[in-house]
Amino acid sequence: MIKWWISIVIFIFTLNVYGQVSFESSNLPIIIIDTHGASIPDEPKVDADMGIIDNGPGQRNNVNDPFHDFNGKIGIELRGSSSQSFDKKSYSIELRDLQGNDTSISVLGMPKESDWVLHGPYSDKSLIRNFLTFKLGRDLGWYASRTRLCELMINNDYKGLYVFMEKVKRDNKRIDISKLKDDEISGDDLTGGYIVKLDKFDGGNSGAGWESPYPPPGKTKPEQVIFFQFDYPKADKIVGQQKQYIEKFITDFEETLMSPNFRDERTGYRAFIDDNSFIDYAIINELTRNIDAYRLSTFLHKDKDSKDGKMYIGPIWDYNLALGNANYCHGSHIEGWAWDFNNVCPDDFWLIPFWWERFRQDAQFIQKFKTRWVQLRQDQYSTDNIMHYIDSIVLVLDEAQQRNFQRWDVLGKYIWPNNYVGNTYAEEVNYFKTWITDRLTWLDVNIPKLEIITALNESVEGTVIYPNPFDQSVRVRVQSTGGDNISIKIRDLMGREVITFKAMGARDGKTELFWNGKNASGQDMAGGIYLIHIFEGEKLIGKEKIIKY
Repeated sequence: MIKWWISIVIFIFTLNVYGQVSFESSNLPIIIIDTHGASIPDEPKVDADMGIIDNGPGQRNNVNDPFHDFNGKIGIELRGSSSQSFDKKSYSIELRDLQGNDTSISVLGMPKESDWVLHGPYSDKSLIRNFLTFKLGRDLGWYASRTRLCELMINNDYKGLYVFMEKVKRDNKRIDISKLKDDEISGDDLTGGYIVKLDKFDGGNSGAGWESPYPPPGKTKPEQVIFFQFDYPKADKIVGQQKQYIEKFITDFEETLMSPNFRDERTGYRAFIDDNSFIDYAIINELTRNIDAYRLSTFLHKDKDSKDGKMYIGPIWDYNLALGNANYCHGSHIEGWAWDFNNVCPDDFWLIPFWWERFRQDAQFIQKFKTRWVQLRQDQYSTDNIMHYIDSIVLVLDEAQQRNFQRWDVLGKYIWPNNYVGNTYAEEVNYFKTWITDRLTWLDVNIPKLEIITALNESVEGTVIYPNPFDQSVRVRVQSTGGDNISIKIRDLMGREVITFKAMGARDGKTELFWNGKNASGQDMAGGIYLIHIFEGEKLIGKEKIIKY
């Protein structure tokens, strides 16, 4: 009888201590954080203690086991932008010594560093979109954050399944570029290393950087600009000469990319960037149809000229809204291109730079993109390989996902911006796997069809139609001062008019018009060949065939 009452007391205690979830042990590492009663703010970091229980492969981890992976001081704060509205939070962590200084320590088998992230999947009910994508990024041969799945408790509250991962930063085991000191202001010293990013204006770097002189294609509002933010050195560390250098380098790259000789092997855009990194970056963003691709959470880095000196894109970051999880701007569609975001959502505040449109006017870039895709599909990115890896992760998560969804009752409920709402974890995983399989199939069919974006055959100089062939929408850009006089007519091959519409006005000597593939009644037109006729007033100034998938 006494033993029975003891069991009841222990059970009730467990429920109270661990956030109404019975949590005694896990096949995953267990992270326990104690803030000593302090709430965790957006910033600055608050002091806390952290212990990690990881008994090794194949061993159970019990909540009462000793902390023998890590046991020490940390600073912790909330991280993320829109994700901070979720009940389940994500956190930034800095490892600290007893004096409160940051200190580099190896955690969960990953290389020594002081800065880490605890990512809490919430709207991503597969729980593994970031985890999988970072693995796919490393499979490309580039650095992407190392990750470990774990279960988290904060102040005796069970928080669920988390991904413990490396924060993006300069380090010889992360973004491996030279350390740039504040007295390095001339010669080769000045040329690296730098990290800049395209992202929302959050955190300490808000507004610290410069605006590109080239607006994004599809811009509809004055405030839609491409803004580069200083990431390393930080805004409060970077000195004037360094600011001027990296701004000039990227501006020179953009000017060269816009020039008529941008394809030249010696003097064109490849003199500034490693195009292989841009091709691989495009491949993983197109595979995942990342809704934020090319425009948010986008990092660029450059080392000293004596150590290569070209600009690289990456590492990849933040894919919880990718892989069919977003119900806006075609983020859920298995068809179409992520790099056509500006056509699909021209009114969004953050748009994609003109670079990707310009790259697609280069036959060499397109061919290398195609060749790389075929190579990857035969090995790392084969459907079997990807599905096998997903299955292996899901198997490991079997017990942890049950506790996670007991703590966070989101299965069967819409959480922004879900495209699909499954009633069970198995349904969520099945949707996830089906979406990826269908996306791979679509890319296999359509990547070989990619063609360079070229000027119209019979039009005024500077007129461009892209993408062509197109899927969701096609943009017609006319270099003309006609302004409100510019209109286009879409006809089928029988000469029957599909739709006619006029431009809304010229910007910087360019008039842009969009066709969404519908007729005048709003009905989707069938795939096939159509004719675009461009008029300035009553005068025909250009025509071209376009292909709708």
